[in-house]
Amino acid sequence: QVQLVESGGGSVQAGGSLRLSCAASGYGYSSYYMGWFRQAPGKEREGVAISSSFGESAYAESVKGRFTISRDNVKNTLYLYLQMNSLQPEDTAMYYCAADLTNYWLLPRYKYWGQGTQVTVSS
Repeated sequence: QVQLVESGGGSVQAGGSLRLSCAASGYGYSSYYMGWFRQAPGKEREGVAISSSFGESAYAESVKGRFTISRDNVKNTLYLYLQMNSLQPEDTAMYYCAADLTNYWLLPRYKYWGQGTQVTVSS
């Protein structure tokens, strides 16, 4: 069982930056594939970026060059970060952290999910 808690969302103007954090705890968390997903009102959940314990990462085309995913182990807790730069109104969504032992890449099939953190970008 893995527990995921996101933080760091908020409201910014277009061109601004935000850093999302996800704290992961539980058995075996350090070996999980982890990722960030987002869901805007009326739209399906989509993958934003994923990270493996081996250092692999992948990004959605829409965020490449603007978003950076990273992970760090601190005192028995794994932190997954998403640095978001040059934010645009179309980035507005609820952002979720997800984890699984299977790599589903950017598909929202991961087993464990956080509650989400809202990101709102105004023009």
